[in-house]
Amino acid sequence: MTIHWCGTGLSAIPGLRRLIRNGHDVTVWNRTPEKARAEVGDLTDDIRAFTPEALAEAVQKGDVVVSMLPADWHVALAEICLAREAHFVSSSYIAPEMRALDDAARAKGLSFVNEVGLDPGIDHLMAHHLVAAYRASEAFDPANELSFTSYCGGFPKVPNDFRYKFSWSPLGVLKALRSPSRSLKDFEELNVDRPWNAITRFTTPLAGAEEFEAYPNRDSLPFIADYRLDPDWKVKTFVRGTLRLDGWSEAWAPVFREVETLNGPEGDARLKEMSDQFWADHAYDEGEADRVVLFVSLKAEKDGATVWHRTYAMDAWGDAESSAMGRLVSVPVSLAIEAVLAGRLPAGVTPAPHDPAVIEDWLAEVGKLAQKLEVVDHLA
Repeated sequence: MTIHWCGTGLSAIPGLRRLIRNGHDVTVWNRTPEKARAEVGDLTDDIRAFTPEALAEAVQKGDVVVSMLPADWHVALAEICLAREAHFVSSSYIAPEMRALDDAARAKGLSFVNEVGLDPGIDHLMAHHLVAAYRASEAFDPANELSFTSYCGGFPKVPNDFRYKFSWSPLGVLKALRSPSRSLKDFEELNVDRPWNAITRFTTPLAGAEEFEAYPNRDSLPFIADYRLDPDWKVKTFVRGTLRLDGWSEAWAPVFREVETLNGPEGDARLKEMSDQFWADHAYDEGEADRVVLFVSLKAEKDGATVWHRTYAMDAWGDAESSAMGRLVSVPVSLAIEAVLAGRLPAGVTPAPHDPAVIEDWLAEVGKLAQKLEVVDHLA
């Protein structure tokens, strides 16, 4: 069985190199083969020019197609997998169009695995682990009030005045600034039209108690069920969000003001101009270290007192071999591919796995990717 890895951008390389080094049969597809050769040409000669037609012709039954391409390619590649009876893996969120392929994938026994990167991905694993640990604890009581938070952020290890740098096209970041979010706060649904209208302070549980800015991201509420919180549990807070360096909102205030005024085709054209300028002004320099932080926490309270509180706290930064973002996105993708090949993941369209054995294995590997990974028991 062949792994067809599509896309060799900045967040794809460590996982791709890991698969090749582990002896898997990997065909590398990229729209510009020369760029792929610069990244993995020392390990493989099987590098091809990506077109959907060429990929469809090459894919065989039982193969795995991996999309590390922009999100609008994922469904098209998954449809090729359906036609060729191959599996599919992506690090991206499950779009409605992807979800619509679930029945067809199940009928053919195909695993279409998504949300297996960093965020979404590693955060899911941590959340599953925390919920399972809470269920198994002596403090567990369906009457407890629960607060769940998951915050992730990527930025330069040495802060700049802009308080951010881009490891891929800034256009997605700019578009996300116009996206609403939905979460729970004090048992009430919190709907926010723009991220800058819901910025709060976040203090890490790690040594030094560093402060960040945080805001809700996308729609958190479907993950209440995905993380296996029972419908009758009293969920006080539930938010999945983004972390930014302290001072980000002030540095980006002019960006917020302009983004708010942009509408229609002219607005989209201006967003593209802004994206191109940001890429020129705020991309990572050669050899510059990035940094990724992730904090996933579950707290249970009874009669106003905390009875259980645990947090996964991760801090990682780039080194001479790879960026932190590249490792933490692509290596979990490579783990998902190996799990698919081993038959460890179910058929159908799924996010990161719920199987405790798989979660344990993957979290052990994640621990090798970050310079700091702690499980903080706040009541210890």
